[in-house]
Amino acid sequence: MLAQAYSRDAWLDLRWVGDNLDRIAASLREHLVLTVAAVLIGLLISLPLALMAASRRSTYPPIISVTGLLYTIPSLALFGLLVPITGLTRTTALIPLVTYTLLILVRNIVEGVDSVPGTVKDAADGMGYTSRARRWRIELPLAIPSIMAGVRIATVTTIGLVTVTALIGQDSFGIFILRGIQRDFRTEIMVGVLGSVLLAVIADLTLAGMQRLATPWARRRGAR
Repeated sequence: MLAQAYSRDAWLDLRWVGDNLDRIAASLREHLVLTVAAVLIGLLISLPLALMAASRRSTYPPIISVTGLLYTIPSLALFGLLVPITGLTRTTALIPLVTYTLLILVRNIVEGVDSVPGTVKDAADGMGYTSRARRWRIELPLAIPSIMAGVRIATVTTIGLVTVTALIGQDSFGIFILRGIQRDFRTEIMVGVLGSVLLAVIADLTLAGMQRLATPWARRRGAR
């Protein structure tokens, strides 16, 4: 039926795309849900780890070593370990996705905090800020460019990795790639690939815009 209705030779059969907009929209929604959830959870875990590493430098090497080790574990291997425990669920998909954000986020948050000039920290101390207040009201706001750079990298990386969750039955643009390969149907493969690439580009541009809005001082500095 597929061969009769649509062309297998065309790289992108627009008739198939038009007939499957609901499926594409559903996959887009699930792809976004997994991506946003993974990055937000990763940020919630990474922020306290990074702040601890920035305050107690002896903890930085072990934190980076552990997150780096987790980053090297292949996603398929993690899925294989998790499926018998958590099944073919969203949880199974999220655990590796969150794991892969930690190294990127922790490193960028620490670098951002470290990049705050010592004179700024001294001035804050002179104004009576406690170390905690200085961290939250001075250092973290000034570290936003570095933190957002990490969030952008983590987001784009996660969007790519979400496609792999199709192997455990999670709906995403990866479903189209997987089914297209199974059925030797180029259009489905291209929808999955183009959807993932466009989503990554749009997400990166959106986060870059948010960063510019959140750091007006950086725009003024660049305009000089």
